Amino acid sequence: MNHDPAAPVSAPPPDFEPEAAPSEHGREHGLRERKKERTRTLLREGAAALFAEHGFAGTTVADIAACANVSERTFFRYFDSKEALLLPDSVDLFAYVEAELARRPPHEDPLDAVCNALISAVAPFAASSLTALTHSVAIAGDERVVAAQLVQLFAEFENRLTLIVLNRLPADTPEADLRAGVIAGAALSAVRAVLRTQRRRRANGTLTDTPPSALLLEAFGMLKQIGSAAP
Repeated sequence: MNHDPAAPVSAPPPDFEPEAAPSEHGREHGLRERKKERTRTLLREGAAALFAEHGFAGTTVADIAACANVSERTFFRYFDSKEALLLPDSVDLFAYVEAELARRPPHEDPLDAVCNALISAVAPFAASSLTALTHSVAIAGDERVVAAQLVQLFAEFENRLTLIVLNRLPADTPEADLRAGVIAGAALSAVRAVLRTQRRRRANGTLTDTPPSALLLEAFGMLKQIGSAAP
């Protein structure tokens, strides 16, 4: 239907308010936040590369800062210490796995759901600091430091994963808290086994081109075979 240009235009309702344009302050704040996140990312990526190339002991805070083209003072605005950068993206990893687990079908077997969520996290974090630690040079002389960080990481992750699995279990599941703990612990044990195997193979020169996701899938398959084996 054609609009009559001579027809009067309806006035907006009394409570109508035009959408406000972003304020200059809001734009500046958004720009600052994006710059901060970019700097944090550069520090993480730089640390992962340096740890892999020179090892943890052979890398200094100054090296990491220089790699990100920032000062040491700026480094300490983002991280408390060099140790904090051994696994700086663990929070992101937790969030990613939790989100993936939430997307799994509610009636999927709990162990399958956890394994599938963990497998889905391999590709996005292939370049993470955790992956860098599978390189033998990244842990040469740093085994105790790295081991302590990994133990803490997996302990925290296992506790969080246990709670998520518990929430997925039917309300009438016998020994639900124990079952959730066993599922979370078993799945993360398989992840640890893959990391240790990659480190060992790299150290003795037997590492293949098999992607971590394939190794993890194979490890979960072994885990399920053990669980389904007849007593």
